Amino acid sequence: MNDRVVLLSIPGLREKDLSEMPELRALAAEGEVSSLVPSFPCVTCPVQANMTTGRLPNEHGVVANGFYWRDRHEVEMWTAWNDCILRPQIWDVLKEQRPGVSTAVWFALHSKGCGADYVCTPAPKHEPDGSESLWCYTKPEGYYEELLERLDHFPLQHFWGPLANIHSSAWIADSAVLAAERFRPDFFYIYLPHLDYAAQKTGPDSPLAHTALGQLDEVIGKLVAGFRRAYGEPQPLWLVASEYVIVPVDHVTYPNRILREAGLLEVRPEQGHELLDFEQSRAWALVDHQFSHVFVREGDAAVVERVAKCFVGREGIAEVLVGDDRARYGLDHPRSGEVVLVSTPNSWQAYYWWLDDAQAPPFARTVDIHRKPGYDPAEMIFDPQTMSISLDATQVRGSHGSPAREAWQRGIVIASQRGTLVGRALADTDIFDLVLRQYGI
Repeated sequence: MNDRVVLLSIPGLREKDLSEMPELRALAAEGEVSSLVPSFPCVTCPVQANMTTGRLPNEHGVVANGFYWRDRHEVEMWTAWNDCILRPQIWDVLKEQRPGVSTAVWFALHSKGCGADYVCTPAPKHEPDGSESLWCYTKPEGYYEELLERLDHFPLQHFWGPLANIHSSAWIADSAVLAAERFRPDFFYIYLPHLDYAAQKTGPDSPLAHTALGQLDEVIGKLVAGFRRAYGEPQPLWLVASEYVIVPVDHVTYPNRILREAGLLEVRPEQGHELLDFEQSRAWALVDHQFSHVFVREGDAAVVERVAKCFVGREGIAEVLVGDDRARYGLDHPRSGEVVLVSTPNSWQAYYWWLDDAQAPPFARTVDIHRKPGYDPAEMIFDPQTMSISLDATQVRGSHGSPAREAWQRGIVIASQRGTLVGRALADTDIFDLVLRQYGI
């Protein structure tokens, strides 16, 4: 048992990466390493919810990185509050069963409004004039202002987009150290996203991806040293978990274009551009890396059958899950699409619905993660000819999300103390019990 645990969530971390990460390797040398198998869909929000609830999407409700609210015909990407997670999380269980244990959550997605004692996560701030600016949601309220007395504003421009770099993960780590000094929480969850960027943009084994390993390792070294100073003895148990592994891709599928050509997706004109019409479309796809949810109006069985026929056997599509088939991966939930499309490991799915780039909506050429009804890794690629975000989805070289069936699709979990892991490959849902076991639960 341990009185203090730090859970460090690092998407894209592979066992072979440790050879280029001496700080993280030293942490592992004191303890042990096991394989970590992410549950499908192997993307950020579902996997984080799997780890923190010990359940799959059919129970916790996080079926993708975004949600389609059918009653409002609205898509919500990345910004949902914590109440979208329908099962108790680690900090909720600790509060109930070990009331004296304090908890902190740093930059976990959907952590806004969560039950942890201390929280920090980026969130839009609504100004009196109707505009939005970046702020960090914090608990206690006003703690962001306290952080700004010692740190610069959170560098949102470096968190995502063509300028994404180590500065965002460094800020998260620096602010976490300050929180450790100030609050000394017993359980601390921290999300460091840096390995996501180059691996998707130029490939997981590209020179830029290798450079990212060294950059993140330096940040981790400073984080660990800062926590050692903050906590003293006994030192916390460190658990480091990959959310997923990014794999090379050389193919892209456009589900919404396919549905449009089949006469199932509708667009509406607006100022010379085309917008996806959720309400009028008989079927459309909310794409998310290597899978997508296809939402069929009123669940029409005939349309569901037509959608399935559009994709069965198509290049880049490994599985077409219809109805009860979704239970195979724990996606049998009302928030899921009637059809789920699963990519082959070498392919990913782009959200584009327009057939001519001249008809693309203006936000397509910008970094606008909240207005796009789907994930867009091309936001990291700047097109110097148009001085905007590239619309050439074939430039993306890495992705994730498809089922992790092979060893090279699996990540790792590191424990800084021996005897913590169980000597076998772990699933992401096992992290929940692994943490609670340290507190005798």
